[in-house]
Amino acid sequence: MVRIVVFDSGLGSLSIIKPIQKQMKCNIVYFADSKNFPYGKKSIKELRRITLKSISALEKYFKPELIIIGSNTLSLTLDSHPKNILTVLPPLNKTKKISKSKSIAILATESIVKSKLLDNYIKTFNMNNFKVIKINASSLVDLVEHGDFYLNPNLCITKIKKTLSSIFIENNVDVATLSSTHIPFLLEFLEKIFPNITFLDPGQSLAIKLKQKYISDSQKRNRLQIFTSGDIKSLEKKLNYLKINNKISKFTT
Repeated sequence: MVRIVVFDSGLGSLSIIKPIQKQMKCNIVYFADSKNFPYGKKSIKELRRITLKSISALEKYFKPELIIIGSNTLSLTLDSHPKNILTVLPPLNKTKKISKSKSIAILATESIVKSKLLDNYIKTFNMNNFKVIKINASSLVDLVEHGDFYLNPNLCITKIKKTLSSIFIENNVDVATLSSTHIPFLLEFLEKIFPNITFLDPGQSLAIKLKQKYISDSQKRNRLQIFTSGDIKSLEKKLNYLKINNKISKFTT
């Protein structure tokens, strides 16, 4: 059975595990790097350090066939990487095919929106005929990591409207990428508040890509192991709401 390690700051990239498990059977090790949350408010230099240190530790300890950098923020900081490292990035090719207004929003973290990394990434997709709006969605990431998406739905609705409504309306946005893997946990709110906007989850295209890569794997059962660099009980409480009752172990890079 193929072993895949997925890591992110906190519970964020758990959002991509279910799509992967629907597409293929595999052994997934999830590392919630809660100690370093939030990635999206750190400097690019610090993010690169965290990325390389995490990859080295995870490779050494788990010896996986593949490591998925679940964080869009960390993924954009990597200039290059080996074949066994898979990044998760905004699916701009798909946005180009879907958008009718030619106005697209990328919901990313503060560090990435303020850096030139996202600008450089956008340039590789020949978006000259499109308006691409970069939105700092770090406040929405906080809603997820702090559990407000299930503890305080009214706060989520208020915060989402405050962060996105005026930008979406003023720019006639019709497609938005959820370019932080925390944000898909808010998809139910987003689709209710903005029914005319298509929200793209990078995790879906990632899962299809993995199925193509490991199509010959014929295992019949999925396996999930969860580790964290932060407080185990705090993460357990959040995962219980998501109906994930796996044992959580400590791991530090």
